[in-house]
Amino acid sequence: MTGEKIRSLRKDHRPSKDEDLLEPDEEAATGTFAASRTNNKSRASKIFSNHKLIKSTSTQQQQNQQECQINANTNTLSTSEDFPVHECVFKGDVRRLSSLIRTQNIAQKDIHGNTPLHLAVMMGHKECAHLLLAHNAPVKVKNAQGWSPLAEAISYGDRQMITALLRKLKQQSRESVEDKRPKLLKALKELGDFYLELHWDFQSWVPLLSRILPSDACKIYKQGINIRLDTTLIDFTDMKCQRGDLSFIFNGNAIPSESFVVLDNEQKVYQRIHHEESEMETEEEVDILMSSDVYSATLSTKSITFSRAQTGWLFREDKTERVGNFLADFYSVNGLVLESRKRREHLSEEDILRNKAIMESLSKGGNLIEQNFEPARRQSLTPPSPNTISWEEYITADNGKAPHLGRELVCKESKKNFKATIAMSQDFPLGIESLLNVLEVIAPFKHFNKLREFVQMKLPPGFPVKLDIPVFPTITATVTFQEFRYDEFDQSIFTIPNDYKEDPSRFPDL
Repeated sequence: MTGEKIRSLRKDHRPSKDEDLLEPDEEAATGTFAASRTNNKSRASKIFSNHKLIKSTSTQQQQNQQECQINANTNTLSTSEDFPVHECVFKGDVRRLSSLIRTQNIAQKDIHGNTPLHLAVMMGHKECAHLLLAHNAPVKVKNAQGWSPLAEAISYGDRQMITALLRKLKQQSRESVEDKRPKLLKALKELGDFYLELHWDFQSWVPLLSRILPSDACKIYKQGINIRLDTTLIDFTDMKCQRGDLSFIFNGNAIPSESFVVLDNEQKVYQRIHHEESEMETEEEVDILMSSDVYSATLSTKSITFSRAQTGWLFREDKTERVGNFLADFYSVNGLVLESRKRREHLSEEDILRNKAIMESLSKGGNLIEQNFEPARRQSLTPPSPNTISWEEYITADNGKAPHLGRELVCKESKKNFKATIAMSQDFPLGIESLLNVLEVIAPFKHFNKLREFVQMKLPPGFPVKLDIPVFPTITATVTFQEFRYDEFDQSIFTIPNDYKEDPSRFPDL
């Protein structure tokens, strides 16, 4: 045992225009870090956590969730008849659930935002949960408190249930990616070939952190349905970064299992990004989930406003200046609030102390190789006390005052106002929709995915050539689009060089 992996497991969620952004990776539902086993070979940390897992729900699931949100927001008095699936799951009535499951909407949310799967997990009704999963109940969905079924399963502490939810989440992720592929390829084909260069500059209000944060110049080449991204930032979490010379290639003509490849240009090796995980990798991920904080962060955009930024001392005027080659109008972004919550009722005192030690080590620039942190194989926790709340008490409780089900909460909440500036240019040749299609391909890089989420907001007119975005709760990034040109490239830049050797274990988390 010579090294440990940092896992920054967060969620990748495509919000609607009127909802919230900056959700952590739903598949993880964990805190900012966790330790995991590695072999003796030096390995990069997890850089493609978002790619293998869920990107966004399918169209049908999105429609279901929108319908469910209406249910969650209604102020009318609900009755058992409104939520028959929820009721039989709440009561553990597997036989009735079996008869309802083919004719009822199992993604429906009740007035507290819970789906039937939420209730089955929180109440420890395993047969109901497995039946719902067998019928593809959505795992990437949140209740009114912001928690997914996976988060609730981690709190409850049943290892088998956590594993089942994690596997289903990844299956739904693969299906979602495959569903979106034809539309994405069509959009790329219709888009002109171009070269795009953008710069990342990361900052933090945490003093120790600000000293170690990186910057990165990224180069994106797009030709036909192929994309190449060159970057020096191999891995970036909120407490750690790793530099290198990396190229990410997407070949739209290849079969899905061979579409994505990562080149390590320093070691001259490459690795294809696989979509399946081994049994051991899944078990290790479950160990991480069970030994880490359950974390939720939401950047609320419901009250967001944009006002023209001003310049000048005596005579104030709207700020307009060049960003690279593009003239841009500057705006102040107002009304963004970062709400974060952290749960740890499933952790022992030993877990909490170990996690704190990891954070302290990383904040001081240390690494885990010397610390010998190795999470043991986690066993299921003792189930929480049986629920004493009746179905009638649960379903008639006021909105926002749902009776708690499952293990007693140990939760910390915090809110932080987020101030940002955005520069919009009418001269930039690329449209936001086209940018979103490109970012959809390279969203496996966590910080690029945050950019993708942010630019989906209803922005002022133009293209965002410079903007501040929240990447993690303690970190923001200034993204600047410095250069853009329509161009043609040699096809060889989208292929693996002949002198590169395949190393399937170069990036163990792909």
